[in-house]
Amino acid sequence: MPTMPVAGITPRADAVEPADLIVRNGKIFTGDPARPQATAVAVRDGKVTVIGDDADIAKVAGPGTKVIDAQNRRVVPGLNDSHLHVIRGGLNYVLELRWDGVPTLKQAMQMLREQAARTPKGQWVRVVGGFTKEQFAEKRLPTLAELNAAAPDTPVFILNLYSSALLNRAAVLAAGYSRETPDFKGGQIVRGRDGEPTGLLLAAPSALVLYSTLAKAPLLPAEERKDSTRQYLRELNRFGLTSAIDAAGGFQNFPDNYRTVMDLANEGKLSLRIAYHLFPQVAGQEVDDLRRWTETVRPGDGDEWLRLNGAGENLTWAAGDFENFTEPRPELSPDYEVEFEKAVRLMMENGWGFRLHATYNETIERDLAVFEKLAAEGLFPGDNRWIFDHAETISGRSLDRVAALGGALSIQNRMSFQGEAFVQRYGAGAAAEAPPIRKMLDRGLVVGAGTDATRVSSYNPWVALHWLVSGRTVGDTLIYPPENRVSREQALEMFTIAGAKLTGEDNVKGVLREGFYGDLSILSDDFFSIDERDIPHIESLFTVVGGRIVYAAGDYEGQDEEMPRVSPLWSPVAHYGGYQATPKPSMAGGRQAELLAQAAAESEQQRQWRAARYGAAPAIADNAFETHAH
Repeated sequence: MPTMPVAGITPRADAVEPADLIVRNGKIFTGDPARPQATAVAVRDGKVTVIGDDADIAKVAGPGTKVIDAQNRRVVPGLNDSHLHVIRGGLNYVLELRWDGVPTLKQAMQMLREQAARTPKGQWVRVVGGFTKEQFAEKRLPTLAELNAAAPDTPVFILNLYSSALLNRAAVLAAGYSRETPDFKGGQIVRGRDGEPTGLLLAAPSALVLYSTLAKAPLLPAEERKDSTRQYLRELNRFGLTSAIDAAGGFQNFPDNYRTVMDLANEGKLSLRIAYHLFPQVAGQEVDDLRRWTETVRPGDGDEWLRLNGAGENLTWAAGDFENFTEPRPELSPDYEVEFEKAVRLMMENGWGFRLHATYNETIERDLAVFEKLAAEGLFPGDNRWIFDHAETISGRSLDRVAALGGALSIQNRMSFQGEAFVQRYGAGAAAEAPPIRKMLDRGLVVGAGTDATRVSSYNPWVALHWLVSGRTVGDTLIYPPENRVSREQALEMFTIAGAKLTGEDNVKGVLREGFYGDLSILSDDFFSIDERDIPHIESLFTVVGGRIVYAAGDYEGQDEEMPRVSPLWSPVAHYGGYQATPKPSMAGGRQAELLAQAAAESEQQRQWRAARYGAAPAIADNAFETHAH
């Protein structure tokens, strides 16, 4: 593979331990307090060997060294999403129509119509998270009538946050739902006057009805899941991600659903470092599953590409709260602590780390009481790494207790997508500290940042970084005051070194320093100086993981590893890709404004038509799921 033609570096035939890769002429943010800035970095055998300037790296430039000119662009350590459902997300990525980043419902529906026309019989069109109606100019979801008109014969499933799903008539039929189908526990199949399902599913508050319906869609064959996962990892590399902590989750069985990434790791085809968790899937046998796992594998098993990090994000199903902000906070079982304590004790006694899904402070307080009981026996704080995930309403008192027990936190930008719904239910005052980011950091807690993609939030980490810095949702609603936002440097550290600390790898990754992994990206725009509104539009032009060039675009196109074409040929990803890039807001021209205004006008016309025909919209219409008249 040819190197870029650059001046200023002369290969030396006598170079001792020549570098495999040199990136020079860059504005490198190293993340290393000892040397925060540099202009050049050299990588050999997957690790950084020199960080400095041209004079420093000239001695390791050999005849076979690939030299890349960053052209004065910003270079950062590889990003690390500390809570991403990457394993589950990769298995069916090529089957999903992604509305991530799509600015108008009009465009989204045009994509859906086209995809329905090319999707073969027996397959579904599925839009599985990554968007919110607030990102659309029209500020609404499609109606069921629009879905049925766009796809009269092809099943369509649209997952809307944690709160609802929309199915066209073909999908209702394919899912086997009828007037006789009973409602799911904690969920509702909305029915019309005739008793037949309309196509609207509501999580009330449990998302089981949504995910169980999605599970009825066809799966990819095992071999094709490998290609799908590789395409998904490449899409993550597109945004500069080089590591992720997989948070496991429902419908992710071990080892069956882990087989794909295990095979790719054995074949040397992972382009993202993954630290994974194990999540007991069957209520009532969680402790038995955890005990069996502690007897067969241990956290840290694996290698730098794929390694076990512990259990969770649930240890027992009864201890997990729901994150559907369109519904009241769920009341958990009054005695869930009995089995939960057994699970936590098992983890601590066997040296296992764990992470816990906990949205509300009420849940966190109950969990902490169990930990404090075990602390009296000397089990907390211990050497085990343990994490509270999400923690939107955690209190200052609970943060103090987390710190005393040696815990850490991983927060995600779910409020980017659900912020408006949270404000409606709990008020702007409560939303201003949901979660209390700065209070977490001020206590010295390790706070990793992530996306919780793909079923609700988008996997684009720059959307999350924008949320941390600006305090705004993707619908541009300001929810955080300045005192609950972080600097750009702090936000980047939460996506790099903090994630490495959560997996015990902060001695080898998260910063660009000699001896650390050669994980980095050259950005399309300078994160530290770009207009704040443009942060979600940043992409990587050149992503390196362990010295391997796993993604290259723009001036660097063709420098990366070759990838197979997207398969099947009718795949939405083959036609639209993943995240939809749009013009930066600071550079938007009159044409873009005109299109957005047109979409908004069409939305208002439809609202007026519906009001005239059906009366004023119910109060719930402005919530996080759309109501439909039939």
